[in-house]
Amino acid sequence: MSATIQISLDVTSTEEALTMARAAVRAGVDWLEAGTPLILAEGMHAIRALRREFPNHPIVADIKGMDGGGLEAKMMFDAGANFVVVMGQAHDFTIISACQAAKQHGFKIMVDVMLCTDKPGRARQAQDMGADYIVVHTGYDERRMVIGASPLDDLKSVLDAVTIPVQAVGGLSVEQALQTIDMGAEIVVFGSPLVVQSNDFKAASGDFEGLLREIVTRVKG
Repeated sequence: MSATIQISLDVTSTEEALTMARAAVRAGVDWLEAGTPLILAEGMHAIRALRREFPNHPIVADIKGMDGGGLEAKMMFDAGANFVVVMGQAHDFTIISACQAAKQHGFKIMVDVMLCTDKPGRARQAQDMGADYIVVHTGYDERRMVIGASPLDDLKSVLDAVTIPVQAVGGLSVEQALQTIDMGAEIVVFGSPLVVQSNDFKAASGDFEGLLREIVTRVKG
């Protein structure tokens, strides 16, 4: 089992995000994601703070872009992000312009197919429009209303539809997140609150960094 490990910093203060990011990096996590709550609360300041402290770690900006794709992607890249997330539900030109901005600046676009009626089809279209990664995502609100909804339901069909890397996110336990690698995902994502509250995978020390270190050992083999 081997994959890129991404930690989603779904917190609402830069200070808390940096504390978690430090622990994640010490544990061996590869990519740092500025989660949507963090970006809403702190904006590009959070991206800049992560970039200053972790100059060599890839940073994902989960802005869930729906319009102004090129402009918003460039703003995130200028702040220090390496990857920007655009929604598959957005207009085609939002995705295209974001991908154009990424290529102009040497960065990458992830397209999130959350709530797309034909996730494999939209993933394939996003790939054709220039996307670098696909995110199979079951959202928080959807999971609250549709009991049992999971990105695992759609992961295989999306993996079969595209040749670019895919990740699955949303309500997965630690064990399920690890399962996505066995299914073919190249990036495994752990939300920091999920890891903190995990009941299915406990570190011997019981702390956030220790738990992440065990996860890294599992993933990296």
